[in-house]
Amino acid sequence: QVQLVESGGGLVQPGGSLRLSCAASGTMFSIDAMGWYRQAPEKERELVARIISGGSTEYADSVKGRFTISRDNAKNTVYLQMNSLKPEDTAVYYCKMEIKVNRFYAAKDYWGKGTLVTVSS
Repeated sequence: QVQLVESGGGLVQPGGSLRLSCAASGTMFSIDAMGWYRQAPEKERELVARIISGGSTEYADSVKGRFTISRDNAKNTVYLQMNSLKPEDTAVYYCKMEIKVNRFYAAKDYWGKGTLVTVSS
C-alpha cells in the first residue's frame, strides 16, 4: 500500500524560509506528477506547485519567485523550498502524487496527511 508522509512544517517569521519534504513508500511502478497543495482556514484547497516526471513545473501566481518545487526520483520524494514567507502563506500543506502501482493500471492520486505551516511574528 502506498503512503505519503510530509515533513518540514512549523512556525516561521515573515520573510523566513522553510523546506517541505514528502516521501512515498510502498509498492510502486512509476510516479507521474508530484505536487503541493495548501488549505488555509475556511478556504478551499489550492494548488501551490506541481512538477511532472519530465521536470516541467507550474506554480500558483501567489508563490512565483518565492517557492521552488523539486523532485528526487530515486528517493520518491518531492520538495518545496519556500522563501520570503508571508502570513498569507499560513496553511496546511499537502503533497499529492500520481502513482501507478503496476503497469496495467492507470495512475491514481495519493495524498499525504498534511503538515502545518504558520507564518507569524
